[in-house]
Amino acid sequence: MRRSANTRALFALLATCGSQLFAYGAEPKAPDTNVVFRNVTIYDGTGAKPAKGDVHIKGDKIATVGTVGKVAGAQEVDADGLAICPGFIDLHTHCDPGLTGKTGRFNKNYVAQGCTLAVTGNCGSGPVDVGAFFKKLEEGGVGTNVIHLAPHNGIRSEVMKNANRPPTADELRKMEQLTDQAMRDGAWGLSTGLIYNPGTYSKTDEIVALAKVAAKHGGLYASHIRNEGGGLLGAIEEALTIGKESGCRVHVSHIKASGKSAWGKSGDAVALIEAARKKGAEVTADQYPYVASSTSLRATLVPAKYREGTEKEYVARLDDPQTGPKIKADIEKDLGGRDGGTRIQIARYAGNPKWQGKNLTAIAHDEKKEPIDIVLEIERNGGAQVVNFGMTEEDVRLYMKQPWVATASDGGVQTPGATVPHPRSYGTFPRKIGLYAIEEKIVPVEFAVRSATGLPADILKLTDRGYLKPGYFADIVVFDPNTFRDTATFEKPHQYAAGLKWVLVNGHAAIKNGEYQEALGGRVLRHR
Repeated sequence: MRRSANTRALFALLATCGSQLFAYGAEPKAPDTNVVFRNVTIYDGTGAKPAKGDVHIKGDKIATVGTVGKVAGAQEVDADGLAICPGFIDLHTHCDPGLTGKTGRFNKNYVAQGCTLAVTGNCGSGPVDVGAFFKKLEEGGVGTNVIHLAPHNGIRSEVMKNANRPPTADELRKMEQLTDQAMRDGAWGLSTGLIYNPGTYSKTDEIVALAKVAAKHGGLYASHIRNEGGGLLGAIEEALTIGKESGCRVHVSHIKASGKSAWGKSGDAVALIEAARKKGAEVTADQYPYVASSTSLRATLVPAKYREGTEKEYVARLDDPQTGPKIKADIEKDLGGRDGGTRIQIARYAGNPKWQGKNLTAIAHDEKKEPIDIVLEIERNGGAQVVNFGMTEEDVRLYMKQPWVATASDGGVQTPGATVPHPRSYGTFPRKIGLYAIEEKIVPVEFAVRSATGLPADILKLTDRGYLKPGYFADIVVFDPNTFRDTATFEKPHQYAAGLKWVLVNGHAAIKNGEYQEALGGRVLRHR
């Protein structure tokens, strides 16, 4: 068949475009992995009882699960006494800034606890330009797979800065456009952090409007809800309303009952979510297995009404003769007296690194000041990251037992140093499986494994990860049940987990025979 010059040019253009489309987000070359784990205890991610068998990994995929015959050229691993399961999927991380760094991109503290997929953009914070973020990750390589959420706080800040008011119609339209572009670039949904600026100033209708955009693309709505303390139930109700009115499935981030006013309310929160699920709502949650949380000192103690505007305006407000005393009184009320400062430990403070690892009461004693004076000094000098011991073990364990609560860290990329961060960035998954399931038997091991694998995969609606199934990607963890434990503590958090023997990310060995490999086997996963 003869073609005109114009037709031939068109075909050439289509061919070029086709190759470019294939290159954009194309799967990296599979590794030459060919390994069989023999006589291993298999936890497949479904929550079913484990079974002994073999697992064959070929390239970047799972080839066979169950009985594997002789495989030509395969490495044979005698895994008798060990357990194998899918790689852990962390639905809630703040790895965004670290993953683009030269050393942080390996995401070692996550790989070293068995995490093979990290979800970023949580609590409404993170890169708004999803396409640029993904491009940077792919250009530099990444140690774990990455999924990103469109961050409401970032989107609102880009349009309205730190304004304490509803958006105009034009501003809302711009936020909708940014959300739509993020979803088109491959974000998996919309996230909010409703105690943080500027999202704390948003009303429910604003979030519904943006969640509708995410729903149009099949995305979910993940929220650090507006109140995790005394107003816990009302905040969950708001999340359920947003899901109902937008059409989004709802995911409650790091569900907890924080502060004495909320202790014991976990049962009511569970009942509220169960009732919504029985009516057909798609509602899930995630949790880190610790009694302490971690965020900024400002978000912990300073009411939102004082935090609007620029940093300069905020600091001036602290020293204002009329407003300053009101802020001080409100913070002192929240602290609950001098001894109330014992629950808040400084994790990171550039203004005085010697305070890191100490609580406010101890610092105040050393400085011969009151805890409120320490808070105000920190706030005048850029703020600090803190660890807040505000939960009870009973509430943590009750949430943990729910079949719709996944395990997630709420941590970030960490490297050993002088800071004293929350140990969750190093120990979330081995703590849930090793301590709570294997040692204390709070939940069955297969249940704990599912909460870190199949359940988060289902929440994200992944169809090729989260389970040990032939044809699924080879995100794999092999651990020794006798020694798989978290070693990171609140006093010494920069400690890697024990008991991991193998971690494969898309078939690439990140941990091999117990040794860390510094591999960049992760991939950016775009929502289609």
